[in-house]
Amino acid sequence: MEKDEETQVTVTVHANKSEPILQRGGANYTAETGINSTSVTYQDASGAPVEVDSPRLIQAAATILAGVGSVGLSMIYWFIGYLLSQSTLALYLELASYFPSRSGSEVVYLEQAYPKPQYFFPTTFAVKHVVFSFGSSNAVVLAQYLFGISGKEYTNWQLKGVAVAVYTLALIDPQLNWRNAWEGTSEASAYGATNAMMKLIFSYAGYTNAFSVANEIKNPVKTLRWSAPFSLILVTSLYILVNVAYFSAASREEILSSKQIAAGIFFEKVFGTNGAARALNVLICINAFGNLIAVMINYSRMLRETGRQGVLPWSKFWTSTRPFGTPLGPYTVQWAITVIMILAPPAGDAFNFVVDLSVYPTSIFNFLLVVGLLVIRRRRRKFHLPRPEYRAWSIAIVFALLTNLYLLVAPWYPPSDGANGGDVSFWYGTYLVVGIGLLLLCGIYYYVWIEALPKYKGYQYRQSLLEFDDGSVVHKLVKVSNTDLDKWDEHHDAVGRLRYPGISN
Repeated sequence: MEKDEETQVTVTVHANKSEPILQRGGANYTAETGINSTSVTYQDASGAPVEVDSPRLIQAAATILAGVGSVGLSMIYWFIGYLLSQSTLALYLELASYFPSRSGSEVVYLEQAYPKPQYFFPTTFAVKHVVFSFGSSNAVVLAQYLFGISGKEYTNWQLKGVAVAVYTLALIDPQLNWRNAWEGTSEASAYGATNAMMKLIFSYAGYTNAFSVANEIKNPVKTLRWSAPFSLILVTSLYILVNVAYFSAASREEILSSKQIAAGIFFEKVFGTNGAARALNVLICINAFGNLIAVMINYSRMLRETGRQGVLPWSKFWTSTRPFGTPLGPYTVQWAITVIMILAPPAGDAFNFVVDLSVYPTSIFNFLLVVGLLVIRRRRRKFHLPRPEYRAWSIAIVFALLTNLYLLVAPWYPPSDGANGGDVSFWYGTYLVVGIGLLLLCGIYYYVWIEALPKYKGYQYRQSLLEFDDGSVVHKLVKVSNTDLDKWDEHHDAVGRLRYPGISN
């Protein structure tokens, strides 16, 4: 590896291993090779430690049509959704190439892109993901499908009850539309188009789940660089064909005015209201249930990784995989928050508002993730680190950057029928302001916790390394008085390990 006079490579000796630490100015990089890959993970030392021996861890069609106004434009939007997803996938593949032995995807990538101010992004992202780690909308949709199979009407509380039950179970375990395909395009608005784009991103977002378990995949970059793009092309083809089937079987007006899910209308049109149509809905329920499980796994790994960063209390609760080889702490939190979000908000405005609340903070983090890739590239060049196994094309980065910038600006444009014309009866932008307000509160909490209190009480935070009996390796933030800082730094390396065995803290 090349190095200049500003880059130093030191070797810190521990009881069982030696680990190289690259230093340049005030930055420290560690180099670890996980058991899942032969590629070295170079990362900022303030990030959660690499687990070298990682513990093994056992419909939008009608909404999009309503948002864009016409059948023809909705089909174009599905293709645009593919281009955006393919661009974002390229970014994820490059980021995974940098950190092949880290699970948690966005948690890791933002942590490494923005290490300064220290612990700011891990803290903000951790709070955001703990608060918004619910899958209430997915569970409610699945419950609607189940009632559709039964052919029975339901009350709001019956729907809530079934949604809680299925989420708990997941925890344990023809030419009319094409004659004028562009009819309704003029009815589209910036608000509707943006809402449709959000739904498209959600529809395609399943590919990101694989990156949340990167440390559990053998040679993740080599595996995902061909399987993920192929899967995305296959899914896009199926999405477009399904939409062709929907719009061929039912008219635009029927899809927009019906209270049923588009698939239910399609089955009724093709098979009637007999048992065959209801039986086919079972296939959709199986798919929806699988999605529910996939999202739970994704969020559990992200929550586990935030726990490993040291910014959440009770590290063992978040990271332990005992006794079933799976992080029960994050699963429990997800289940509890989801049940609350299903039962507490009344149907209608309150429920829609709660579901929308996480949308804008997510858009902000997605934009910062694209910028963060460029930051990581620049920082790695300064350290003369090797090129990644996969490198995204510049056009993909530009497209993802512009699209995510659009998703930050466009939601502020009002609906075509006025400021109260969104999916709630009050001001359409309330969720935007409240979402930003929550992030600001995270910033205030960070300043008080990391800056104000330590300065007032005369201490600073340092990270120490904890290894639990299940193989989990985590950071813990320790308060070190100003008078003991020199001694602490002398006895610990940048990761938080003791420099020499036999020396106490």
